Amino acid sequence: MPITPLIAMVRKDLQLFFADRRAVIMSFIVPIAIGSFFGSIFSGPSTNTEAARIPVAIVDQDGSPISNDIVASARTDKNFALSLISADATRDQVRRGKMTVGVIIPKGFGDAAGKAFFSGGAKPQLDLLFDPSHATELAMVRGILTEHVMEAVSKEMFTGPGGRKAVDDALGHLQSTGLPSDEQRALGTMLHSVQAYYSQQDAAASTGASTRTRAPGLTMPYSTHEEAVTSGANIAYNGYAHSFAGMGIQFLLFATSGLGIEILLERQKGLWKRLRSAPISRLTLLAGKTLSMTIVALMTLLVSFAFAMVVFHVHISGSLIGFLSVAIATSLMAATFGLLIAALGHTPQAARGVSTLAVLMMVMLGGAWVPTFIFPSWLQQLTLVVPARWAVDGLDAMTWRGIGLAGAVAPTLVLLGFAAFFGIVAMSRFRWEEA
Repeated sequence: MPITPLIAMVRKDLQLFFADRRAVIMSFIVPIAIGSFFGSIFSGPSTNTEAARIPVAIVDQDGSPISNDIVASARTDKNFALSLISADATRDQVRRGKMTVGVIIPKGFGDAAGKAFFSGGAKPQLDLLFDPSHATELAMVRGILTEHVMEAVSKEMFTGPGGRKAVDDALGHLQSTGLPSDEQRALGTMLHSVQAYYSQQDAAASTGASTRTRAPGLTMPYSTHEEAVTSGANIAYNGYAHSFAGMGIQFLLFATSGLGIEILLERQKGLWKRLRSAPISRLTLLAGKTLSMTIVALMTLLVSFAFAMVVFHVHISGSLIGFLSVAIATSLMAATFGLLIAALGHTPQAARGVSTLAVLMMVMLGGAWVPTFIFPSWLQQLTLVVPARWAVDGLDAMTWRGIGLAGAVAPTLVLLGFAAFFGIVAMSRFRWEEA
Protein backbone atom coordinates (compact mmCIF):
# COMPACT_ATOMS: atom_id res chain seq x y z
CA MET A 1 0.00 0.00 0.00
CA PRO A 2 1.57 3.38 -1.02
CA ILE A 3 2.19 5.55 2.02
CA THR A 4 2.38 9.00 0.40
CA PRO A 5 -1.19 9.10 -1.01
CA LEU A 6 -2.45 7.55 2.21
CA ILE A 7 -0.90 10.33 4.29
CA ALA A 8 -2.19 12.96 1.86
CA MET A 9 -5.74 11.65 2.17
CA VAL A 10 -5.56 11.58 5.95
CA ARG A 11 -4.18 15.13 6.06
CA LYS A 12 -6.95 16.33 3.75
CA ASP A 13 -9.69 14.72 5.88
CA LEU A 14 -8.28 16.20 9.09
CA GLN A 15 -8.07 19.66 7.55
CA LEU A 16 -11.70 19.41 6.42
CA PHE A 17 -12.74 18.19 9.86
CA PHE A 18 -11.12 21.06 11.75
CA ALA A 19 -12.46 23.56 9.21
CA ASP A 20 -16.00 22.56 10.22
CA ARG A 21 -16.56 24.40 13.50
CA ARG A 22 -19.78 22.55 14.26
CA ALA A 23 -18.08 19.18 13.89
CA VAL A 24 -15.29 20.23 16.24
CA ILE A 25 -17.76 21.47 18.86
CA MET A 26 -19.84 18.30 18.65
CA SER A 27 -16.76 16.09 18.86
CA PHE A 28 -14.92 17.79 21.73
CA ILE A 29 -17.05 20.19 23.75
CA VAL A 30 -20.38 18.35 23.86
CA PRO A 31 -19.03 15.04 25.30
CA ILE A 32 -17.13 17.02 27.93
CA ALA A 33 -20.25 18.93 28.94
CA ILE A 34 -22.53 15.88 29.08
CA GLY A 35 -19.86 13.73 30.74
CA SER A 36 -19.49 16.39 33.43
CA PHE A 37 -23.24 16.44 33.98
CA PHE A 38 -23.62 12.67 34.31
CA GLY A 39 -20.49 12.46 36.45
CA SER A 40 -21.89 14.98 38.92
CA ILE A 41 -25.05 12.86 39.23
CA PHE A 42 -23.48 9.41 39.57
CA SER A 43 -20.39 10.30 41.60
CA GLY A 44 -22.34 9.96 44.83
CA PRO A 45 -22.09 12.30 47.83
CA SER A 46 -18.72 13.76 48.69
CA THR A 47 -17.39 14.08 52.19
CA ASN A 48 -18.73 17.63 52.41
CA THR A 49 -22.27 16.98 51.22
CA GLU A 50 -25.20 15.23 52.83
CA ALA A 51 -26.59 12.14 51.15
CA ALA A 52 -29.95 12.55 49.44
CA ARG A 53 -32.93 11.55 51.58
CA ILE A 54 -36.13 9.88 50.40
CA PRO A 55 -39.18 12.14 50.79
CA VAL A 56 -41.54 10.15 53.03
CA ALA A 57 -44.79 11.21 54.67
CA ILE A 58 -46.30 9.38 57.67
CA VAL A 59 -49.96 9.74 58.59
CA ASP A 60 -50.62 8.54 62.15
CA GLN A 61 -54.33 7.77 62.39
CA ASP A 62 -53.80 5.49 65.39
CA GLY A 63 -52.22 7.75 68.00
CA SER A 64 -51.13 4.75 70.08
CA PRO A 65 -47.79 4.46 71.90
CA ILE A 66 -46.61 2.09 69.18
CA SER A 67 -47.49 4.45 66.33
CA ASN A 68 -45.95 7.36 68.23
CA ASP A 69 -42.72 5.39 68.62
CA ILE A 70 -42.72 4.53 64.91
CA VAL A 71 -43.00 8.19 64.00
CA ALA A 72 -40.34 9.23 66.53
CA SER A 73 -37.92 6.58 65.27
CA ALA A 74 -38.54 7.52 61.63
CA ARG A 75 -37.79 11.17 62.46
CA THR A 76 -34.22 10.22 63.38
CA ASP A 77 -33.63 8.04 60.31
CA LYS A 78 -30.96 9.58 58.10
CA ASN A 79 -32.52 8.00 55.00
CA PHE A 80 -35.86 9.81 55.33
CA ALA A 81 -36.91 13.39 54.70
CA LEU A 82 -39.99 12.97 56.89
CA SER A 83 -43.23 14.95 56.69
CA LEU A 84 -46.29 14.64 58.94
CA ILE A 85 -49.34 15.65 56.93
CA SER A 86 -52.91 14.48 56.39
CA ALA A 87 -53.88 11.46 54.34
CA ASP A 88 -55.42 13.56 51.58
CA ALA A 89 -52.37 15.82 51.38
CA THR A 90 -50.11 12.76 51.27
CA ARG A 91 -52.03 11.22 48.40
CA ASP A 92 -52.00 14.51 46.51
CA GLN A 93 -48.25 15.05 46.94
CA VAL A 94 -47.45 11.48 45.88
CA ARG A 95 -49.62 11.93 42.80
CA ARG A 96 -47.84 15.19 41.93
CA GLY A 97 -44.41 13.57 42.37
CA LYS A 98 -43.45 15.76 45.32
CA MET A 99 -43.49 12.84 47.77
CA THR A 100 -41.98 9.43 47.01
CA VAL A 101 -43.79 7.27 49.58
CA GLY A 102 -46.67 7.93 51.95
CA VAL A 103 -47.18 5.66 54.99
CA ILE A 104 -50.62 5.56 56.60
CA ILE A 105 -50.85 3.98 60.07
CA PRO A 106 -54.54 3.07 60.41
CA LYS A 107 -56.67 3.28 63.54
CA GLY A 108 -56.10 0.32 65.85
CA PHE A 109 -52.74 -0.60 64.34
CA GLY A 110 -50.87 -0.61 67.66
CA ASP A 111 -53.35 -2.85 69.46
CA ALA A 112 -53.59 -5.30 66.55
CA ALA A 113 -49.82 -5.40 66.12
CA GLY A 114 -49.37 -6.23 69.79
CA LYS A 115 -51.83 -9.11 69.62
CA ALA A 116 -50.20 -10.46 66.47
CA PHE A 117 -46.78 -10.16 68.11
CA PHE A 118 -47.56 -12.67 70.88
CA SER A 119 -50.47 -14.79 69.72
CA GLY A 120 -50.13 -14.85 65.95
CA GLY A 121 -53.44 -13.06 65.42
CA ALA A 122 -54.47 -11.20 62.31
CA LYS A 123 -51.71 -8.87 61.22
CA PRO A 124 -52.63 -5.22 60.83
CA GLN A 125 -51.92 -3.49 57.55
CA LEU A 126 -49.86 -0.42 56.79
CA ASP A 127 -50.98 1.45 53.69
CA LEU A 128 -48.10 2.56 51.43
CA LEU A 129 -48.84 5.14 48.77
CA PHE A 130 -45.98 5.42 46.30
CA ASP A 131 -44.90 7.16 43.13
CA PRO A 132 -44.71 4.37 40.50
CA SER A 133 -41.69 6.03 38.90
CA HIS A 134 -39.75 5.42 42.14
CA ALA A 135 -40.30 1.69 42.69
CA THR A 136 -36.71 1.25 43.90
CA GLU A 137 -37.22 3.77 46.70
CA LEU A 138 -40.42 1.97 47.71
CA ALA A 139 -38.44 -1.22 48.37
CA MET A 140 -35.93 0.76 50.45
CA VAL A 141 -38.66 2.45 52.50
CA ARG A 142 -40.41 -0.88 53.10
CA GLY A 143 -37.20 -2.45 54.42
CA ILE A 144 -36.24 0.50 56.63
CA LEU A 145 -39.78 0.81 57.96
CA THR A 146 -39.73 -2.82 59.05
CA GLU A 147 -36.93 -2.07 61.49
CA HIS A 148 -38.76 0.90 63.01
CA VAL A 149 -42.03 -1.00 63.37
CA MET A 150 -40.41 -4.05 64.97
CA GLU A 151 -38.51 -1.89 67.44
CA ALA A 152 -41.64 0.07 68.41
CA VAL A 153 -43.89 -2.98 68.74
CA SER A 154 -41.38 -5.05 70.73
CA LYS A 155 -40.61 -2.14 73.05
CA GLU A 156 -44.28 -1.68 73.88
CA MET A 157 -44.91 -5.42 74.22
CA PHE A 158 -42.03 -6.05 76.61
CA THR A 159 -41.96 -2.87 78.68
CA GLY A 160 -45.15 -0.86 78.06
CA PRO A 161 -48.69 -1.04 79.41
CA GLY A 162 -49.93 -2.22 76.04
CA GLY A 163 -47.72 -5.25 76.38
CA ARG A 164 -49.19 -6.18 79.73
CA LYS A 165 -52.70 -6.07 78.34
CA ALA A 166 -51.65 -8.03 75.24
CA VAL A 167 -50.07 -10.75 77.41
CA ASP A 168 -53.17 -10.99 79.61
CA ASP A 169 -55.41 -11.21 76.55
CA ALA A 170 -53.17 -13.82 74.93
CA LEU A 171 -53.25 -15.98 78.06
CA GLY A 172 -57.03 -15.65 78.26
CA HIS A 173 -57.49 -16.78 74.67
CA LEU A 174 -54.74 -19.40 74.64
CA GLN A 175 -57.18 -22.28 74.29
CA SER A 176 -58.79 -20.72 71.22
CA THR A 177 -55.60 -20.28 69.23
CA GLY A 178 -55.95 -23.67 67.58
CA LEU A 179 -52.35 -24.57 68.38
CA PRO A 180 -51.41 -28.14 69.38
CA SER A 181 -51.44 -28.75 73.13
CA ASP A 182 -47.66 -28.92 73.47
CA GLU A 183 -47.26 -25.64 71.61
CA GLN A 184 -49.98 -24.05 73.79
CA ARG A 185 -48.05 -25.10 76.91
CA ALA A 186 -44.81 -23.67 75.54
CA LEU A 187 -46.49 -20.41 74.59
CA GLY A 188 -48.19 -20.21 77.98
CA THR A 189 -44.86 -20.72 79.75
CA MET A 190 -43.32 -17.88 77.76
CA LEU A 191 -46.23 -15.54 78.45
CA HIS A 192 -46.16 -16.32 82.19
CA SER A 193 -42.45 -15.52 82.16
CA VAL A 194 -43.22 -12.17 80.55
CA GLN A 195 -45.85 -11.53 83.26
CA ALA A 196 -43.23 -12.31 85.90
CA TYR A 197 -40.87 -9.84 84.24
CA TYR A 198 -43.57 -7.15 84.39
CA SER A 199 -44.13 -7.90 88.09
CA GLN A 200 -40.42 -7.50 88.82
CA GLN A 201 -40.42 -4.17 87.02
CA ASP A 202 -43.44 -2.99 89.03
CA ALA A 203 -41.87 -4.06 92.30
CA ALA A 204 -38.62 -2.31 91.47
CA ALA A 205 -40.47 0.85 90.47
CA SER A 206 -42.55 0.88 93.71
CA THR A 207 -39.45 0.67 95.90
CA GLY A 208 -37.51 3.17 93.82
CA ALA A 209 -34.80 0.57 93.26
CA SER A 210 -34.95 0.85 89.48
CA THR A 211 -33.87 4.00 87.69
CA ARG A 212 -33.43 2.39 84.32
CA THR A 213 -35.02 3.99 81.29
CA ARG A 214 -37.49 2.14 79.17
CA ALA A 215 -35.93 -0.70 77.18
CA PRO A 216 -35.47 0.09 73.52
CA GLY A 217 -37.13 -3.06 72.19
CA LEU A 218 -35.83 -5.43 69.55
CA THR A 219 -33.22 -3.81 67.32
CA MET A 220 -31.00 -5.03 64.51
CA PRO A 221 -28.64 -7.65 66.03
CA TYR A 222 -25.70 -6.58 63.89
CA SER A 223 -24.02 -3.61 62.27
CA THR A 224 -22.19 -3.39 58.98
CA HIS A 225 -18.83 -2.10 57.86
CA GLU A 226 -18.94 -0.91 54.28
CA GLU A 227 -15.85 -0.73 52.12
CA ALA A 228 -15.88 0.43 48.52
CA VAL A 229 -13.43 -1.73 46.58
CA THR A 230 -11.64 0.50 44.07
CA SER A 231 -8.14 0.72 42.65
CA GLY A 232 -6.52 0.99 46.06
CA ALA A 233 -7.01 1.54 49.77
CA ASN A 234 -8.54 4.90 50.73
CA ILE A 235 -9.08 5.78 47.04
CA ALA A 236 -12.66 6.92 46.51
CA TYR A 237 -14.75 5.99 43.50
CA ASN A 238 -14.74 8.76 40.92
CA GLY A 239 -17.97 8.65 38.94
CA TYR A 240 -16.55 11.05 36.36
CA ALA A 241 -14.27 8.27 35.09
CA HIS A 242 -17.26 6.12 34.09
CA SER A 243 -19.35 9.02 32.76
CA PHE A 244 -16.53 10.32 30.57
CA ALA A 245 -15.94 6.81 29.25
CA GLY A 246 -19.60 6.40 28.35
CA MET A 247 -20.15 9.88 26.92
CA GLY A 248 -16.77 9.84 25.17
CA ILE A 249 -17.65 6.61 23.38
CA GLN A 250 -21.11 7.88 22.49
CA PHE A 251 -19.87 11.03 20.77
CA LEU A 252 -16.92 9.19 19.30
CA LEU A 253 -19.43 6.95 17.52
CA PHE A 254 -21.50 9.96 16.50
CA ALA A 255 -18.40 11.63 15.06
CA THR A 256 -17.37 8.62 13.00
CA SER A 257 -20.92 7.95 11.78
CA GLY A 258 -21.03 11.61 10.72
CA LEU A 259 -17.83 11.15 8.77
CA GLY A 260 -19.36 8.05 7.19
CA ILE A 261 -22.30 10.17 6.04
CA GLU A 262 -19.79 12.65 4.60
CA ILE A 263 -18.51 9.81 2.42
CA LEU A 264 -22.04 9.33 1.09
CA LEU A 265 -22.25 13.04 0.32
CA GLU A 266 -18.90 12.92 -1.48
CA ARG A 267 -20.07 9.95 -3.52
CA GLN A 268 -23.32 11.74 -4.30
CA LYS A 269 -21.32 14.69 -5.64
CA GLY A 270 -19.20 12.40 -7.80
CA LEU A 271 -16.00 12.93 -5.81
CA TRP A 272 -15.33 9.21 -5.44
CA LYS A 273 -15.55 8.79 -9.21
CA ARG A 274 -12.77 11.34 -9.60
CA LEU A 275 -10.72 9.68 -6.87
CA ARG A 276 -11.03 6.35 -8.66
CA SER A 277 -9.45 7.96 -11.75
CA ALA A 278 -6.31 8.62 -9.71
CA PRO A 279 -3.63 5.92 -9.51
CA ILE A 280 -4.82 4.83 -6.05
CA SER A 281 -6.23 1.45 -5.18
CA ARG A 282 -9.60 1.00 -3.56
CA LEU A 283 -7.91 -0.46 -0.51
CA THR A 284 -5.78 2.69 -0.14
CA LEU A 285 -8.84 4.93 -0.44
CA LEU A 286 -10.81 3.07 2.23
CA ALA A 287 -7.74 2.68 4.45
CA GLY A 288 -7.14 6.43 4.26
CA LYS A 289 -10.72 7.16 5.29
CA THR A 290 -10.54 4.62 8.09
CA LEU A 291 -7.26 6.01 9.40
CA SER A 292 -8.48 9.60 9.37
CA MET A 293 -11.68 8.62 11.19
CA THR A 294 -9.63 6.65 13.72
CA ILE A 295 -7.46 9.69 14.43
CA VAL A 296 -10.52 11.94 14.88
CA ALA A 297 -12.15 9.39 17.20
CA LEU A 298 -8.97 8.94 19.24
CA MET A 299 -8.53 12.69 19.61
CA THR A 300 -12.14 13.00 20.77
CA LEU A 301 -11.66 10.35 23.44
CA LEU A 302 -8.27 11.56 24.65
CA VAL A 303 -9.33 15.22 24.84
CA SER A 304 -12.38 14.24 26.91
CA PHE A 305 -10.28 12.20 29.35
CA ALA A 306 -7.61 14.89 29.52
CA PHE A 307 -10.28 17.37 30.60
CA ALA A 308 -11.60 14.89 33.18
CA MET A 309 -8.10 14.34 34.56
CA VAL A 310 -7.37 18.04 34.94
CA VAL A 311 -10.75 19.24 36.20
CA PHE A 312 -12.26 16.22 37.97
CA HIS A 313 -9.07 14.41 39.04
CA VAL A 314 -9.74 11.23 37.10
CA HIS A 315 -6.70 8.95 37.26
CA ILE A 316 -5.47 6.08 35.12
CA SER A 317 -5.05 3.74 38.07
CA GLY A 318 -4.56 0.63 35.97
CA SER A 319 -2.10 0.74 33.09
CA LEU A 320 -1.31 3.64 30.77
CA ILE A 321 -0.40 1.20 28.00
CA GLY A 322 -3.64 -0.68 28.61
CA PHE A 323 -5.63 2.55 28.54
CA LEU A 324 -4.09 3.58 25.24
CA SER A 325 -4.63 0.14 23.73
CA VAL A 326 -8.31 0.16 24.65
CA ALA A 327 -8.66 3.75 23.41
CA ILE A 328 -7.01 2.94 20.07
CA ALA A 329 -9.03 -0.25 19.62
CA THR A 330 -12.23 1.65 20.46
CA SER A 331 -11.36 4.38 17.97
CA LEU A 332 -10.61 1.85 15.23
CA MET A 333 -13.88 0.05 15.94
CA ALA A 334 -15.76 3.35 15.72
CA ALA A 335 -13.98 4.26 12.47
CA THR A 336 -14.91 0.99 10.79
CA PHE A 337 -18.46 1.45 12.10
CA GLY A 338 -18.56 4.80 10.31
CA LEU A 339 -17.23 3.12 7.17
CA LEU A 340 -19.96 0.49 7.55
CA ILE A 341 -22.57 3.26 7.65
CA ALA A 342 -21.15 4.62 4.40
CA ALA A 343 -21.17 1.19 2.79
CA LEU A 344 -24.69 0.20 3.76
CA GLY A 345 -26.33 3.61 3.48
CA HIS A 346 -28.13 4.45 0.27
CA THR A 347 -28.61 8.18 0.85
CA PRO A 348 -27.12 10.58 3.44
CA GLN A 349 -30.59 11.36 4.80
CA ALA A 350 -31.55 7.72 5.36
CA ALA A 351 -28.12 6.83 6.75
CA ARG A 352 -28.28 9.69 9.25
CA GLY A 353 -31.45 8.36 10.89
CA VAL A 354 -30.27 4.74 10.93
CA SER A 355 -26.83 5.64 12.31
CA THR A 356 -28.34 7.77 15.09
CA LEU A 357 -30.59 4.90 16.17
CA ALA A 358 -27.72 2.41 15.97
CA VAL A 359 -25.40 4.59 18.07
CA LEU A 360 -28.03 5.29 20.72
CA MET A 361 -28.92 1.60 21.02
CA MET A 362 -25.26 0.64 21.18
CA VAL A 363 -24.33 3.07 23.97
CA MET A 364 -27.54 2.38 25.91
CA LEU A 365 -26.98 -1.38 25.90
CA GLY A 366 -23.26 -0.87 26.51
CA GLY A 367 -23.82 0.71 29.93
CA ALA A 368 -22.82 4.24 28.92
CA TRP A 369 -26.05 5.75 30.24
CA VAL A 370 -27.06 3.42 33.07
CA PRO A 371 -25.19 0.51 34.70
CA THR A 372 -25.85 -2.84 33.01
CA PHE A 373 -26.61 -4.57 36.34
CA ILE A 374 -30.13 -3.07 36.32
CA PHE A 375 -30.89 -4.88 33.05
CA PRO A 376 -32.70 -8.26 33.07
CA SER A 377 -30.31 -11.20 33.15
CA TRP A 378 -30.99 -12.17 29.53
CA LEU A 379 -30.28 -8.61 28.40
CA GLN A 380 -27.03 -8.51 30.38
CA GLN A 381 -25.83 -11.53 28.41
CA LEU A 382 -26.98 -9.96 25.16
CA THR A 383 -24.90 -6.84 25.77
CA LEU A 384 -21.74 -8.92 25.43
CA VAL A 385 -22.19 -8.69 21.66
CA VAL A 386 -22.32 -4.89 21.83
CA PRO A 387 -18.89 -3.31 21.22
CA ALA A 388 -19.68 -0.28 23.41
CA ARG A 389 -20.01 -2.64 26.42
CA TRP A 390 -16.42 -3.84 25.95
CA ALA A 391 -15.16 -0.31 25.42
CA VAL A 392 -16.81 1.02 28.59
CA ASP A 393 -15.65 -1.96 30.66
CA GLY A 394 -12.11 -1.66 29.32
CA LEU A 395 -11.84 2.06 30.10
CA ASP A 396 -13.36 1.50 33.56
CA ALA A 397 -10.79 -1.22 34.21
CA MET A 398 -7.93 1.10 33.30
CA THR A 399 -9.21 4.08 35.34
CA TRP A 400 -11.09 3.75 38.62
CA ARG A 401 -10.95 -0.05 38.88
CA GLY A 402 -7.16 -0.11 38.53
CA ILE A 403 -7.06 -3.70 37.26
CA GLY A 404 -3.80 -3.37 35.34
CA LEU A 405 -2.64 -4.33 31.87
CA ALA A 406 -4.30 -7.75 32.05
CA GLY A 407 -7.69 -6.05 32.27
CA ALA A 408 -7.15 -4.42 28.87
CA VAL A 409 -6.34 -7.58 26.91
CA ALA A 410 -9.85 -8.97 26.44
CA PRO A 411 -11.55 -5.62 25.66
CA THR A 412 -8.80 -4.69 23.19
CA LEU A 413 -8.97 -8.03 21.35
CA VAL A 414 -12.77 -8.02 21.21
CA LEU A 415 -12.87 -4.42 19.94
CA LEU A 416 -10.28 -5.24 17.28
CA GLY A 417 -12.44 -8.20 16.31
CA PHE A 418 -15.45 -5.92 15.90
CA ALA A 419 -13.30 -3.51 13.87
CA ALA A 420 -12.19 -6.32 11.55
CA PHE A 421 -15.79 -7.51 11.10
CA PHE A 422 -17.10 -4.02 10.36
CA GLY A 423 -14.21 -3.35 7.99
CA ILE A 424 -14.64 -6.58 6.02
CA VAL A 425 -18.39 -6.03 5.61
CA ALA A 426 -17.82 -2.42 4.59
CA MET A 427 -15.17 -3.38 2.02
CA SER A 428 -17.40 -6.02 0.46
CA ARG A 429 -20.52 -3.84 0.31
CA PHE A 430 -19.05 -0.46 -0.55
CA ARG A 431 -20.56 1.17 -3.68
CA TRP A 432 -18.15 3.43 -5.54
CA GLU A 433 -20.69 5.23 -7.67
CA GLU A 434 -24.13 6.64 -7.00
CA ALA A 435 -26.76 4.20 -8.22
